[in-house]
Amino acid sequence: MYKDKTLVCRDCGAEFTFTAGEQEFYAEKGLTNQPQRCKPCRDARRGKPARQMYDAVCSECGKACKVPFEPKTDRPVYCSDCFRK
Repeated sequence: MYKDKTLVCRDCGAEFTFTAGEQEFYAEKGLTNQPQRCKPCRDARRGKPARQMYDAVCSECGKACKVPFEPKTDRPVYCSDCFRK
């Protein structure tokens, strides 16, 4: 029914994904306009501090990625694609 859409942030010009799940949520709430800003720009407008991200290497595919926690050597870390699997 819904498919991911790539949108452009009106503040910083970065591309961001308006996911199918987000589109469904917007429809359930009766919201008719698509988001105009990426998550970092929305958070900045609300006064939320930027989330600290850490560099890591996926334990499954070996791809470099960023995670919202400090990786430890005794636990595997997965990129978003491998985590979804």
